[in-house]
Amino acid sequence: MKRTDISDLFPDATKEQIDKLMSINGADINSAKGDLDGLKGQLAEAQNKITQLQNGSGQSDQLAAANKAIEDLKAELAGMKTVENLRQIRDKVAADKKVPVNLLTGETEEACADQADKILAFAQSHGYPVVPDGGEAHHDSAPQARDKFAEWAKDNL
Repeated sequence: MKRTDISDLFPDATKEQIDKLMSINGADINSAKGDLDGLKGQLAEAQNKITQLQNGSGQSDQLAAANKAIEDLKAELAGMKTVENLRQIRDKVAADKKVPVNLLTGETEEACADQADKILAFAQSHGYPVVPDGGEAHHDSAPQARDKFAEWAKDNL
């Protein structure tokens, strides 16, 4: 827009009014140019991404990272399944044989059952020792110093 265009549309407009309209118009144009520059940058960025995707560049790194993460998760899951399987085997044998589960360390049901049998055999063969005197404390007939003192304290205090 030019000053002459405004004068032609509004012949009675003053110079101040025309200047004011021109400054408003200039601000609007500068704002639109800024928006346009931003949109041009976004368009160029999007076109670059489209070109990369069409060429396949950038995807191979992401695909390799995703495949590695999948393999790591598969390995972790396999380990967890192994641990859970061992826990189930040991719990079953412990319940069947009636031995504490924390004493079983076998990797298979057969190995755990063999361990449980050995634990039971050991527990049954080693009971409490036989005590010939019934576990009574032996007393000497000679009085001890503490007994003498206790008797003296009882009589004198």
